Amino acid sequence: MKETSSSCTHSLEHPVTSIRDRLSSSECLPGGVLWGAKASVAVSNLPASSSLECHPSDLLGRSVLLATTDQLATALVLIQADGIADRIVICPPETPPKQFRLLAQKGGVDTVISDHELPDQECLAGLARIHCGSVVRPVKAAQVAHRRTEWVLLSSGTTDVPKMVVHTLTSLMAPIGSATSAPGQVVWGTFYDIRHYGGLQMFLRAVMGGGSLVLSNAPETTGEYLMRLAGHGVTHLSGTPSHWRRALMSPEARRIAPSYVRLSGEIVDQAILNTLHSFYPNAGIGHAFASTEAGVGFEVNDGLAGFPAALLGRHSGVEMKVCNGSLRIRSNCAASRYLDGENGVLADAEGFVDTGDIIEQRGDRCYFLGRRNGVINVGGLKVYPEEVEAVITRHPAVRMSLVRARRNPLTGSLVCAEVMLEAGSQPNGTDGRTTAVIGSEILEICRQSLAHHKIPAILRYVSSLEVAAAGKLIRRL
Repeated sequence: MKETSSSCTHSLEHPVTSIRDRLSSSECLPGGVLWGAKASVAVSNLPASSSLECHPSDLLGRSVLLATTDQLATALVLIQADGIADRIVICPPETPPKQFRLLAQKGGVDTVISDHELPDQECLAGLARIHCGSVVRPVKAAQVAHRRTEWVLLSSGTTDVPKMVVHTLTSLMAPIGSATSAPGQVVWGTFYDIRHYGGLQMFLRAVMGGGSLVLSNAPETTGEYLMRLAGHGVTHLSGTPSHWRRALMSPEARRIAPSYVRLSGEIVDQAILNTLHSFYPNAGIGHAFASTEAGVGFEVNDGLAGFPAALLGRHSGVEMKVCNGSLRIRSNCAASRYLDGENGVLADAEGFVDTGDIIEQRGDRCYFLGRRNGVINVGGLKVYPEEVEAVITRHPAVRMSLVRARRNPLTGSLVCAEVMLEAGSQPNGTDGRTTAVIGSEILEICRQSLAHHKIPAILRYVSSLEVAAAGKLIRRL
């Protein structure tokens, strides 16, 4: 059963007030469940319950720093605080406690909500503390004036301090529109953490659309999460290409049979699309472009990498253009601003957000080459690592690859590729081939598809590649 969904670029017919208002309305479809690793909550119970040690109305007008370890606890606080608190600063699980003071200062925070004892109490001295959990109790409804809560998401920047990006529920819901699902029939899962933009989209899509959501849990392995997804009958599953490559390495990947598979967050190459089609032949497979700042730009469901050039221009409420090679987006899905002025202006004078993603048009299709700030300079010529990785992963023996720069006194940098092979293609593997043979084949594919300066000068085989909490390959040394 595939959910009934509006285009990712449709605007809402009416501005969204708050999550609780939507769940309390007669339009809300019952039947959804939020499943955590150790507890679950029926969505229909949430408007009249609380997971906080206080009444939700006590958050009225507060600016909250949300620092939790459990995703279910996070989800419950978001539902309770939206429309009541002035601002929610959402800390991803990888946020170091030493950053809390700075985030609290920039966010004008007066209250900290957490499900655990924070390790460095001094950094939050003077702030109110509220404990939350993953179990709810009934509470009496309270009449409070509705507020337009600011949702502050953290986006990785060029320094150790993340950018603080301001959304509202209306901008977060704009890509979802009036999407609904038959009660109890759509079960979402996501390899994302809901404290990142990609996971938050799936959380809102499930809760506001009448579906269910199986939340991941940091201590569990990918295989254990897949087992829980199978147990709850997941129908829709999302993640980055790196998430999916890691998942498909697990034997438990065969235990699920989703009807819809979604990718976003990284460049989606043809190799991962083909592999997913092979694993799940009955599933619809789509990929979307989204960023914390620009929101969701588009979805592609034709099974091909890249996107149709026809999407450039204005289409279904989103306008896209390429300027100096970089994709720029203007839509009601975008964040409103950075919380402080240190990161500059989020959008230009015309309202376009520069995504920093470099686009190349070939015929009637556009392809992502890589990030502007990730370019490798080889003798004055540009190399985008993701473009080279997409070519390397065409080899059937390659599971994942990561391209980095290596300093060179003559050319400035050399292209170095770290390659992770399929299990049966390791040295002395079942196919009887060596990495030397595979390496020669990889380089031949590169020579056929890439300019000379883009061909890796060094191939190094690794047993694993590190993936960040947001589901993206870690590129910095």
